[in-house]
Amino acid sequence: MRLAEVIALVPTLALAGPYDGVYKQTANAECALVGVDGGALEIKDGIFYGVENECRMTRPVNVVDMDATLYTMECSGEDTVWHERAMVMNDKTSDGIIMIWNGYAFVYDRCEPAN
Repeated sequence: MRLAEVIALVPTLALAGPYDGVYKQTANAECALVGVDGGALEIKDGIFYGVENECRMTRPVNVVDMDATLYTMECSGEDTVWHERAMVMNDKTSDGIIMIWNGYAFVYDRCEPAN
């Protein structure tokens, strides 16, 4: 029975999330450089790759009456591990996202796909 449960979850794990993509930290960010100052951020397969850290985006909760998702972020970086909550939503004025942490809101524009 356990094997059947694991096999049933595998296709779900392989699907791209609603916020997957590479995003600019600043207007003139270098999109080819993910995870460094002056570069880009990436969300891929349920992991947020920030500057010298990464966060597993767990326990997603749809926010009532909003096109947004609240996550528990299980983060690690620079020999530190921490947990925080973050809300992510698509930016209605661009192709980017808005990410809200306790007391902070960030707007990230999506990087153009590499040719």
